[in-house]
Amino acid sequence: MTTTLPELRFDSKPENIAVVERLIDQISDAHSIIPEHYGNVLIAMTEAVNNAIVHGNKLDLAKSVSVSCAVHEKSLVFRVSDEGPGFDYENLPDPTAPENIEKPHGRGVFLMRHLADGCAFEDDGRIVELTFSNVLA
Repeated sequence: MTTTLPELRFDSKPENIAVVERLIDQISDAHSIIPEHYGNVLIAMTEAVNNAIVHGNKLDLAKSVSVSCAVHEKSLVFRVSDEGPGFDYENLPDPTAPENIEKPHGRGVFLMRHLADGCAFEDDGRIVELTFSNVLA
């Protein structure tokens, strides 16, 4: 059985990352995220929302970010969307390459791809879907 939680929509302000942190806590309380997986869900989702706010919407308060979540058996599927121009998610620099290791940006998509069981982009990168399999008790 799949349960879809109400969609969240908020302004493109970095402090709104806290909205997603609260959402993850609420989901954990209601559906029991296994403690060993909680950090992966939290980090990947905060990276996705930060990317939407900063890189997608360029901190434009006239643009919003949307977050939705579906709970399916022991898995979570999140969708984060922004109103930006999109990006080429297939050709990103490797943040682990020596020339990029010291750069302060460029790790978000890398982290999302490594912490989630599924990371898919739609609408030219304006939507990211993160799947976390078998993370619920």
